Amino acid sequence: MKISVVIPVYNKADYIDGCLECLLQQDLDSFEVICVCDGSTDNSGDICDQWAAKDLRIRVIHKDNGGVTAARRRGVEEAQGEYVMFVDADDKLLSGALTTMYQAIEQSQADEVIATFTTHEGVPSPVVYQGFTPVEPLIKTIITSKNRFPVLWSIIFRRELLTDVLDIPREIIEGEDKLMQVKVLMKQPKVFFIPQPVYCYTLGVPNSRRHTLEREQLYDQLLLQTLGQHATDYADALTLHKLKEYERFIYDGVYTVRKAYYKSAIGKPSSAIPLYDRLVFALPPVLARPVIKLYRTFINIKQKGL
Repeated sequence: MKISVVIPVYNKADYIDGCLECLLQQDLDSFEVICVCDGSTDNSGDICDQWAAKDLRIRVIHKDNGGVTAARRRGVEEAQGEYVMFVDADDKLLSGALTTMYQAIEQSQADEVIATFTTHEGVPSPVVYQGFTPVEPLIKTIITSKNRFPVLWSIIFRRELLTDVLDIPREIIEGEDKLMQVKVLMKQPKVFFIPQPVYCYTLGVPNSRRHTLEREQLYDQLLLQTLGQHATDYADALTLHKLKEYERFIYDGVYTVRKAYYKSAIGKPSSAIPLYDRLVFALPPVLARPVIKLYRTFINIKQKGL
């Protein structure tokens, strides 16, 4: 078996048909699709079972709800492929994606290959890197949320590379993909980038995630544990990560987080931190909020090219 495609499925009845249809149209001669139905309350699991009854390349695993990371972990445990790719149930693979990824990782002999993607509206992602790339700058950009490349989907992994990286607690329901990729990169794998788009990402799918201080504190602890003895090498990146989360809270009008956590957790940012972030943190929250709103408006206008 060349590739195992792992799909965590939770309440995606409106999307899973399209996801599976695109997968079964792939032209690679040896792959499997593992749908891990994570205790859905809609008929997502029944739809997956119907597809599996029609095509032996699909296997369906039903389990009690344990969160997306646990679902991915179960899929990897069941995988028979030499390589693993992850697809979200509300997204799709583009035509020829599996062949493109398989050829890239076989020819490069990399441990993971990262491609590009398009949105469901056809907007392509940027080509940020090409060829073999050191892991240190990748880790820094992921920690600070400045990555413009995929961190989980649109990637093919050697299956053994995923050992012990899918142990993120279910409380982490946002950014778990970034944390998983940091865990992977700390193993110092050979990472190879290709410019071809292989994945279609669906924008605007509703979710019920809430930004909570308890979750962010746990996330910071897990990041620190993942970096281990190398945490000092990423000190500024960790500080900038905390600042960006702090700014999210202030933007939402949650001022209490400064005294409750961020004032002591961040301290005095070094001069390596961008001036904007240092300025926002130096201001009282009530004054920082309009600055953050203005800055975000400017960035949105700039990104739209208006």
